Amino acid sequence: MNIHEILIMAIPALVALGGGILAAVWSPNHQMRSLIQHFAAGVVLAALAVELLPEIGREHAPGLVLVASFALGSLFMYGLKLWTMRLEKKANVKEAAVGLSTGLLLATFIDVATDGFIIGAGFAAGGETGTILALGLSVELLFLGLALASETTTGWRIIAISGALGSTVLIFSLIGNALLTGASHAVIGGALAFSAAALLYLVTEELLMEAHTVEEKPISTLVLFGGFLSFWCIQLLGQ
Repeated sequence: MNIHEILIMAIPALVALGGGILAAVWSPNHQMRSLIQHFAAGVVLAALAVELLPEIGREHAPGLVLVASFALGSLFMYGLKLWTMRLEKKANVKEAAVGLSTGLLLATFIDVATDGFIIGAGFAAGGETGTILALGLSVELLFLGLALASETTTGWRIIAISGALGSTVLIFSLIGNALLTGASHAVIGGALAFSAAALLYLVTEELLMEAHTVEEKPISTLVLFGGFLSFWCIQLLGQ
């Protein structure tokens, strides 16, 4: 790992903090947060479809390893879902005070840790994959801070959360790169397949479900595709 790669890994962390600072001075209403969550969901879907899944194919890992890794990731996220549901039932009063879903917050931290691990794996796999993923997932991290903001979760709280998200993605980028550099194709492919399940969970079970708690406007569909297109543009321009 060289200094250039570390600096690129730091971009998503700085962008996440910037999103928190923006959220501290601008508190979007429910409809705007829903649109932001649709955009972030589109970016994550694009990261899966445009870069992550093709990279898994390029690793030429055994099919059984990929299927088992994705299934394990699915079961892990299912277990996380059950756990967070229990947490939310026990903490309804507290969540009313802080204005933030425990499930969404915990899933978001796991997601950005996964993002970081994916970025590290991208650099370990070689080529431009790590750089493209770092730039593309930075878009997601910018909007995650705004998506997590609420009427009572503002100011220093949202900056602290976004700073923690940024630190998490950087730390796991370094961990992922350190663990997977020089690893076999089967190991890298399996790690990416596990990560794909976690990202799919964030989109379907957290971001979009949270976005649909308010009355959805037709433009939300365009915003979702706009998020997908923004990541795809980064990938195409990075070739």
